[in-house]
Amino acid sequence: MSEKRTTITRMEAPAQLPVRKRVAAYARVSMEKDAMLHSLAAQVSYYSERIQRNPEWEYAGVFADFGLTGTKETRPEFQRMLKECREGKIDLILVKSISRFARNTLTLLNTVRELKGLGIGVYFEEQKLDTLSGDGEFMLTILASFAQEESRSVWAIAAARTERRRSWKRRRKSCAPSSGAFWRVQRRR
Repeated sequence: MSEKRTTITRMEAPAQLPVRKRVAAYARVSMEKDAMLHSLAAQVSYYSERIQRNPEWEYAGVFADFGLTGTKETRPEFQRMLKECREGKIDLILVKSISRFARNTLTLLNTVRELKGLGIGVYFEEQKLDTLSGDGEFMLTILASFAQEESRSVWAIAAARTERRRSWKRRRKSCAPSSGAFWRVQRRR
């Protein structure tokens, strides 16, 4: 009887390729003006290029809302971005500033906490703030309060300006000549 010998050779596991982070960006402008449209296009272009240039990142898209305020949760691109986050398609979100992401403190904190729970970070460039860092949420709370107050201030100034225009128009109408009468201003001698 011949005995069969079996040789077992230990093989090293193949080296895993580094997993690239799926990175997206969010951009928003609140006014529907040509200058704002240019600003939004510049933001989209900047983020697209920045993400695609980084070899450690995989481009997951740029989500951009135009003519919508940051105090509203109904921003379609913002909601689409959150949906893709929940589906596991995004690992990191880049945003120009806290006020571009959300101006309502509660909305901002709830959204960031949800994303953090999913393991997704948000990086606010102007503030150099990463929500996954140790002090990220603390700093975010303080800065978000400033952003919300800035929004309220802008709204109050706009409301006061609108009221002044209405008041001015009412005064102008009350001083206007009635039914086409001709008013003559004479100089005193």
